[in-house]
Amino acid sequence: MDTATNKIVEQALRLPRESRALLAEKLLETLDYEEEFEVSLEWLEEIRRRCKEIDDGLARLIPADQVFDEVHRRLG
Repeated sequence: MDTATNKIVEQALRLPRESRALLAEKLLETLDYEEEFEVSLEWLEEIRRRCKEIDDGLARLIPADQVFDEVHRRLG
Protein backbone atom coordinates (compact mmCIF):
# COMPACT_ATOMS: atom_id res chain seq x y z
CA MET A 1 0.00 0.00 0.00
CA ASP A 2 1.15 3.52 -0.66
CA THR A 3 1.62 6.08 2.10
CA ALA A 4 -1.68 7.87 1.47
CA THR A 5 -3.61 4.60 1.64
CA ASN A 6 -1.84 3.58 4.83
CA LYS A 7 -2.79 6.90 6.44
CA ILE A 8 -6.41 6.51 5.42
CA VAL A 9 -6.53 2.96 6.77
CA GLU A 10 -4.96 4.03 10.07
CA GLN A 11 -7.49 6.85 10.43
CA ALA A 12 -10.40 4.61 9.47
CA LEU A 13 -9.42 2.01 12.06
CA ARG A 14 -9.67 4.68 14.78
CA LEU A 15 -13.29 5.44 13.89
CA PRO A 16 -16.13 4.13 16.08
CA ARG A 17 -17.54 0.73 15.12
CA GLU A 18 -20.67 2.16 13.45
CA SER A 19 -18.61 4.60 11.39
CA ARG A 20 -16.26 1.83 10.24
CA ALA A 21 -19.24 -0.27 9.21
CA LEU A 22 -20.71 2.59 7.19
CA LEU A 23 -17.35 3.28 5.57
CA ALA A 24 -16.92 -0.39 4.66
CA GLU A 25 -20.42 -0.48 3.19
CA LYS A 26 -19.77 2.60 1.07
CA LEU A 27 -16.42 1.27 -0.16
CA LEU A 28 -17.92 -2.11 -1.08
CA GLU A 29 -20.65 -0.36 -3.05
CA THR A 30 -17.97 1.17 -5.29
CA LEU A 31 -16.48 -2.14 -6.39
CA ASP A 32 -17.28 -3.34 -9.89
CA TYR A 33 -19.34 -6.48 -10.32
CA GLU A 34 -18.96 -8.78 -13.29
CA GLU A 35 -22.69 -8.64 -13.88
CA GLU A 36 -25.15 -5.94 -13.04
CA PHE A 37 -27.90 -7.10 -10.78
CA GLU A 38 -30.97 -5.53 -9.33
CA VAL A 39 -32.13 -5.89 -5.77
CA SER A 40 -35.88 -5.84 -5.29
CA LEU A 41 -37.49 -3.23 -3.10
CA GLU A 42 -38.45 -5.98 -0.66
CA TRP A 43 -34.83 -7.09 -0.27
CA LEU A 44 -33.63 -3.51 0.13
CA GLU A 45 -36.16 -3.01 2.92
CA GLU A 46 -35.07 -6.27 4.56
CA ILE A 47 -31.41 -5.28 4.32
CA ARG A 48 -32.14 -1.90 5.89
CA ARG A 49 -34.20 -3.54 8.65
CA ARG A 50 -31.43 -6.00 9.49
CA CYS A 51 -28.75 -3.30 9.41
CA LYS A 52 -30.83 -1.19 11.79
CA GLU A 53 -31.20 -4.15 14.16
CA ILE A 54 -27.42 -4.58 14.15
CA ASP A 55 -26.81 -0.85 14.63
CA ASP A 56 -29.35 -0.73 17.48
CA GLY A 57 -27.77 -3.76 19.17
CA LEU A 58 -30.91 -5.86 18.78
CA ALA A 59 -29.39 -8.60 16.63
CA ARG A 60 -27.22 -11.36 18.07
CA LEU A 61 -24.23 -11.70 15.74
CA ILE A 62 -22.43 -15.04 15.66
CA PRO A 63 -18.91 -15.35 14.21
CA ALA A 64 -18.82 -17.47 11.04
CA ASP A 65 -16.25 -19.91 12.45
CA GLN A 66 -18.57 -20.60 15.38
CA VAL A 67 -21.49 -21.22 13.02
CA PHE A 68 -19.45 -23.57 10.83
CA ASP A 69 -18.11 -25.44 13.87
CA GLU A 70 -21.68 -25.98 15.06
CA VAL A 71 -22.81 -27.15 11.62
CA HIS A 72 -19.91 -29.61 11.40
CA ARG A 73 -20.67 -30.86 14.91
CA ARG A 74 -24.32 -31.44 14.08
CA LEU A 75 -23.71 -33.02 10.68
CA GLY A 76 -20.68 -35.02 11.70
